[in-house]
Amino acid sequence: MQRYETFEHEADIGIRGFGDTPEQAFAHAAEAMFSVMVDISTVAQLDQRTVRVSAGDQEQLLIEWLNSLLTISDLERLVFSRFEVHIEGAELRGDAWGEPFDRSKHEPKVEVKGATYHMLSLRPFEGGYVAECVVDVQNMDFGM
Repeated sequence: MQRYETFEHEADIGIRGFGDTPEQAFAHAAEAMFSVMVDISTVAQLDQRTVRVSAGDQEQLLIEWLNSLLTISDLERLVFSRFEVHIEGAELRGDAWGEPFDRSKHEPKVEVKGATYHMLSLRPFEGGYVAECVVDVQNMDFGM
């Protein structure tokens, strides 16, 4: 099973994370989101950050997770390439590994302003799960 994919959606970009569990699908959705921003194969896993969020359901949890990662990325000027997620009820604890953004190393693409509720879903898919939403993007001139 593939880990993630992206797709064009009007002026924005859709992301899908696939996994055997919802947790894996969430982790791979985060990979998809950062792959929209930079070439994640160039991102070393030097710094680790932990995210804790809660929400009314798992779909909302996906949005909270992704937007929390974007906030850390923006405030600390970090990009991430590896993620682990643990969900218990309405609570998510996730870890992200990456490094400080370097324009010359990470090949910036577009800036993701936020994960949206458009096309938001977490559903069974081919014996596993797919976590999906559309992210709001802005053409490059990354503030990073």
